[in-house]
Amino acid sequence: MNPVVGLDVVKGESQVQMFLDKKMPYKNSVKIEHTVEGLEELHSYLIDIERQTGMKPPVVLESTGHYHAPVVQFLEAREYIVIIVNPLVSYRAKSSSLRKTKTDVIDAYHLGELYYKEDLAPQKKRGVQLLNLRHLTRQHENMTGIMIQTKLQFQAVLDQIFPEYKGVFGDLYAEISIKTLQAYPTSESVKEAGVEEIAQFIDTHCKARSFNWALERSEKLIGAAERNPFQSTLYQSLLVSLNMYIDLLQVYHQQLSTLEREIDELAAQLEEYELLQSIPGIGEKIAATIISEIGEIDRFNHPKKLVAFAGLDPSVFESGRFKSTKNHITKRGSARLRHMLFTAVRCSIRDSRKKKTTPETIARNKRLRAFYDLKREEGKPYKVAIIACANKLLHWIYAILKTKTPFQETM
Repeated sequence: MNPVVGLDVVKGESQVQMFLDKKMPYKNSVKIEHTVEGLEELHSYLIDIERQTGMKPPVVLESTGHYHAPVVQFLEAREYIVIIVNPLVSYRAKSSSLRKTKTDVIDAYHLGELYYKEDLAPQKKRGVQLLNLRHLTRQHENMTGIMIQTKLQFQAVLDQIFPEYKGVFGDLYAEISIKTLQAYPTSESVKEAGVEEIAQFIDTHCKARSFNWALERSEKLIGAAERNPFQSTLYQSLLVSLNMYIDLLQVYHQQLSTLEREIDELAAQLEEYELLQSIPGIGEKIAATIISEIGEIDRFNHPKKLVAFAGLDPSVFESGRFKSTKNHITKRGSARLRHMLFTAVRCSIRDSRKKKTTPETIARNKRLRAFYDLKREEGKPYKVAIIACANKLLHWIYAILKTKTPFQETM
């Protein structure tokens, strides 16, 4: 016999359908909750089918983001084979029927049937370190997005109170800039304080700079206050909003610094982290994200499978005599990995100064830049050339992680 269990996972619960063999469902479908009692109930069903067949049944379920995490952890701890199916694969199998029906019971049944129809590979358990790193890098990405939105809202409010302030400091979001704005948010408060008081404030809160630098910033701030079109603030609500956004930006900055520190400490323990940084254009953040999204490189026995995992493989469309010549990439893999690869490519092909004492420039990654230039000379558009470079870069990453040897700059 060849038993299997299909699990349709939703938030907080799963529908279970057991099979003794192909076209031999066992008992009725049941629903279990993702609690200690519910998972133990699932275990009792698995033990029952093992007694009936003499084999431990594999468990097939769809990838559901994080909803399936407690089930997978429970099953892996008891050494069951877990097969996590891409929703696109399971959807195709469900759509093969002429009847349009969608229930948890039917979905669990289809997942069990899919095991007998498709050559499904078992889920390979990822290391705890890599999973921790993935969680941290994804949280960093999410918080960065929130911070960007907050900055846009902050600037919209600042434009209605003190738009001329943006030129006072080189970086509007520098710590000293934010603190100064919080202390002197309007033209009235700046003029009332005067040059000396503001210079003393800046000097006190920015010890890395000289008092002369603080005095220059103070004079710039006075000039900005005089040019400011809003010489008086009519709406107190705008000042409340400005202070709120400043507080949020300070909190987000602290949280991002904490995440970056944790990511650096965790990634530094991985050999792959140093290996990837040997590729010019790949820094700490990019290396950590790429490692966490790929996971163990042993999950892929060919670079093309890694390319497909990143969604960089071209789609193919042929029908009769027609053969499409303009094929987009599938984008069916890890969007975060794909985004990091594009970022790495842009960093790699960008020109930088060879030496600070000379105006001579050279690409960070000469090999990748040469490949990019070749594609552009062939008439490829910018985006097509970038995608080709990302594909090549991923092949290099695969070779580096497989052989555990640093990148060699031969040009």
